[in-house]
Amino acid sequence: MLRVHVTADDLARVRFAPRPAPLQELNAALSMLVHPCDALLFGRWRSRLLRTLPTAAEPLADLVPLGAAPRFLDVFHDTLADGLDAVRAAPHLVRPELERVHGGRPPAPWVRGLHADDPAAWRLLRRAQRAAFDAVLAPVWPLVQDLHRAEFTRHAVTAAEHGTGAALAALVPGGRFLGTVWELPAPADRDLRPAGRGLLLLPTFHWTGHPLVADLPDGPLALTYPAGPGLPLDPAAAEGPAEPLTAVLGRTRHDALLLLADEHTTTGLARRLGVSNATASAHAAALRGAGLVASVRRGRAVVHRRTALGDLLVR
Repeated sequence: MLRVHVTADDLARVRFAPRPAPLQELNAALSMLVHPCDALLFGRWRSRLLRTLPTAAEPLADLVPLGAAPRFLDVFHDTLADGLDAVRAAPHLVRPELERVHGGRPPAPWVRGLHADDPAAWRLLRRAQRAAFDAVLAPVWPLVQDLHRAEFTRHAVTAAEHGTGAALAALVPGGRFLGTVWELPAPADRDLRPAGRGLLLLPTFHWTGHPLVADLPDGPLALTYPAGPGLPLDPAAAEGPAEPLTAVLGRTRHDALLLLADEHTTTGLARRLGVSNATASAHAAALRGAGLVASVRRGRAVVHRRTALGDLLVR
């Protein structure tokens, strides 16, 4: 469980990023690329990117030897050019973070160049990030921007109608706001204290795991949370040959059936599919009518899950 202990100053400084952050979305996408989960939804996407990722992007793997990225890569600027410039703008983080993630293991020569502030090494990192963005995100960036605007609106409406605490609690499934503690599901227990620095909320549409935290000393506590459908953003998957089940159900209902291997509320399903709650409810109803999905009410929410027949059909 992730527990964020907030003060009144923190709540007064909650900010929802008005636009997506190219490099942070890239970090999320690359994390999903190497994360062994959601094979049904992400298998083809991973295979295509691993085949087509340009050689110029390969140095990025040297920065995360054990899957832990240095914190100076957490950049929240909303243009690619500003983000690329900002990576080098935190020199006080570079050396300690490289030492932390490599833990005494000898890094690649060019990474040693970053440690020594070698301009050539910084140019290589900039080229790698740009090449990765062009290959992974550039084809779908307009759609990411559209989905971000929809998520921004959803959060703003919730905050306006029910207050900041309710908006934080509704940010991710399983989240809740108790007194001065915001709890979010996470694989390990962790307590965070912004101590008046505030919170920056950023949705990602290429990561489906637990919220990602960037606790940088000179800014707000930044939380990147999964809020979109992920693989349906992949144009090659959308435009390629239709799978038989997609042809029968339609892409959105097929995607919903895949997602409902795990329980989702109507709101959570809508968020993952990138559709309205009403549309998600209609798709769930159609799948339920065919015996592929079961729905139960839990308090004020309706929870959906794939049935045994649905499992059989997917397999």
